[in-house]
Amino acid sequence: MNWDHKDLLGTRELSREEILFILDTADSFRDISRRDIKKVPTLRGKTVITLFYEASTRTRISFELAAKRLSADAVNITASTSSYVKGETLIDTGKNLQSMQPDVIIIRHSMPGAPHMLAKNLQSSIVNAGDGAHEHPTQALLDLFTMREKKGAIDGLKVAIIGDIAHSRVARSNIFALDKFDTEVTVCGPPTMIPPHIEDLGVNVEYDMQKAIADKDVIMMLRIQKERGGVTYIPSIREYSALYCLKEEHLARANKDVIIMHPGPMNRGTEISDAVADGPYSVILDQVENGVAVRMAILYLLLGGES
Repeated sequence: MNWDHKDLLGTRELSREEILFILDTADSFRDISRRDIKKVPTLRGKTVITLFYEASTRTRISFELAAKRLSADAVNITASTSSYVKGETLIDTGKNLQSMQPDVIIIRHSMPGAPHMLAKNLQSSIVNAGDGAHEHPTQALLDLFTMREKKGAIDGLKVAIIGDIAHSRVARSNIFALDKFDTEVTVCGPPTMIPPHIEDLGVNVEYDMQKAIADKDVIMMLRIQKERGGVTYIPSIREYSALYCLKEEHLARANKDVIIMHPGPMNRGTEISDAVADGPYSVILDQVENGVAVRMAILYLLLGGES
């Protein structure tokens, strides 16, 4: 198939076939990062800008590495060092960047819909690297890539997503993406962290973590979104940890070949124990590695990759 999207704004807008096309393309790029010379000339002469209004380690750096490994020029901008601190609006920032003729602008912003606004007003391709509590499509795509890599297929998987569901853009993008496949998704967390009517998205709701992980193939742990007021939805971190921190003894209820995922950053001892995060079932660092390949695939497809 051919890729005909100008932008990547969310997983909800992608079809099953398009998701698989991205994953297949990423698979062809993964070995580049394992070579002695980690570069191919595929996007030579292209310019990629990362525009981050929120803190990031994995997403920003993996996008930068993805661009550089495809030989594109990568320029990084953070809000604290931009004219944002002088009062410049997002749309003015975008138009000023557009006048410098970049090919792709990758944006992370606390405001839901910020990437969509830029996509409507700029000619450059826009990639959503996280917009508020709305979506984080590249994280979901690398998560599905990791699930397929470790489990052989996405169809048939039973997935538990546990934590601050209400404020998690990772949860939303994964739910939207997994809904395109024959999967069973269960979300779990305190009642105050489960959005009303989330069942309408085709997921099961469970408030008991022990029940949520029973017979699951994939367990995805999420952190409390403190920057979005998540701590105000629970009595205390200690109580949350007592009920929703994944420990080794919990894994006996899951499938024997379960994989443990986390989008990062992890708050060890709050939502995941050291023994689980560093244990044999954890694929958290595989997610990070796969993120580079998936983001290489996205840049390649947006900038004219062939079928």
